[in-house]
Amino acid sequence: MTDVQMSDSEPQPAPAPAAATPAPAVLHHLKEIASVIEAGSLSKEVRRISRAVRLTVALRRRLAARDVSAFLAFALPASSDAYARLTSLVPKDDEMEMDVYAAAPATQIWIKHGLPEIEIYCYLLVMIFLIDQKKYDDAKACATASIARLKNLNRRTVDVLASRMYFYYSYVHELTNSLAEIRGNLLALHRMATLHRDELGQETLLNLLLRNYLHYNLYDQAEKLRSKAPRFEAHSNQQFCRYLFYLGKIRTIQLEYTDAKESLLQAARKAPIAARGFRIQCNKWAIIVRLLLGEIPERTVFMQKGMKQALTPYFELTNAVRIGDLELFRAVADKFASNFSADRTHNLIVRLRHNVIRTGLRNISISYSRISLADIAKKLRLDSENPVADAESIVAKAIRDGAIDATIDHANGWMVSKETGDVYSTNEPQIAFNSRIAFCLNMHNEAVKAMRFPPNSHKEKESAEKRRERLQQEEELAKHMAEEDDDDF
Repeated sequence: MTDVQMSDSEPQPAPAPAAATPAPAVLHHLKEIASVIEAGSLSKEVRRISRAVRLTVALRRRLAARDVSAFLAFALPASSDAYARLTSLVPKDDEMEMDVYAAAPATQIWIKHGLPEIEIYCYLLVMIFLIDQKKYDDAKACATASIARLKNLNRRTVDVLASRMYFYYSYVHELTNSLAEIRGNLLALHRMATLHRDELGQETLLNLLLRNYLHYNLYDQAEKLRSKAPRFEAHSNQQFCRYLFYLGKIRTIQLEYTDAKESLLQAARKAPIAARGFRIQCNKWAIIVRLLLGEIPERTVFMQKGMKQALTPYFELTNAVRIGDLELFRAVADKFASNFSADRTHNLIVRLRHNVIRTGLRNISISYSRISLADIAKKLRLDSENPVADAESIVAKAIRDGAIDATIDHANGWMVSKETGDVYSTNEPQIAFNSRIAFCLNMHNEAVKAMRFPPNSHKEKESAEKRRERLQQEEELAKHMAEEDDDDF
């Protein structure tokens, strides 16, 4: 094993127990997590359950079949239905027997059997392990059993674990391309979460339903559900980011580009740095929406760390739109057709053709004070049967929409551009400053809303003794963190 280094001068058969030492550590961590869940269940503190879920995610890559089996034997009564069901799903590990755990840490951990939180956590742990092992059929069976168990529970301390179970329940069906099968169950679960006032579950299930509808391009149904679902303050930043992303996609398809841009950029900004794939998807859609609005994204958008390669097709597309070259736009669309289809943005790329023509026309109107419609058709590379007539209709529509400031001389077949005035004599600078100020104020308000305080902290007056204890705990914590930083370096 890589954790053990042996020299030639040590012929003793010691490597087997040494190599197995990580296994008890993983089991011990799982027992500690179970004790955290037990404490959260008995004290009814949801934040402890959330901490247990975070610790499990950190331990996920080190899980082995023997760890999961041993933990199930520790956490669940041997006579329970959950134990029999879950142990049958976990594959048997022949290499290591249960006596490996004889070298467990000296501190023994005991938990109370029969707690619903511990049972649901066991379902969650087995589900994560089976998905990581790519045993999707067993994972689906585990998910179905866990959802049936959750329908009989109504405890606020279970809500955090239930929201994770809902996510993996949908995820494993997405991996097996069977999302349509669970849409009815998700709707029933969302209705149950609403009746139980489980707001975290409502958030999670609403996003899963939106993802389910969008997976099959059912945008109208997704919008009907979204508009009628109850809304409240976001409890999870991750779920709020997902909601903004799905909302941006719906708004884009509905041609509401301004609202779509705001939602997509907000989702990309709020997403964690580690969620690179999610941020890439947000940026892809945001780039297309900005192009459809007639804006050209800055180069720094495409040069973000870890995104340059993924955004290359959209960079070349933006360059074609910026130049207004219809031929180059067609070449880029054909070159990266597979990328756009995989991102489900191909239909939006088709919409961009009109923007490319309009951009080229704007460049022509700036460059020429007077130009014939035939030359406009030639410069725009219109390949229709009657390019001059098409050019005339395109110019007329651009003038009507205010994209260019010009007139058409129908008698001579010319487009006559008017002189460009001083932009600072218009209201455009004021509009630009107003949008920036509104953006900053909105960000400040969101930051204030995201701040968290202990419950009832404004009502309880802190005594001098409690204040001394709190300051002492903070000093000890700071010292401990400083020591950990030194160890890391």
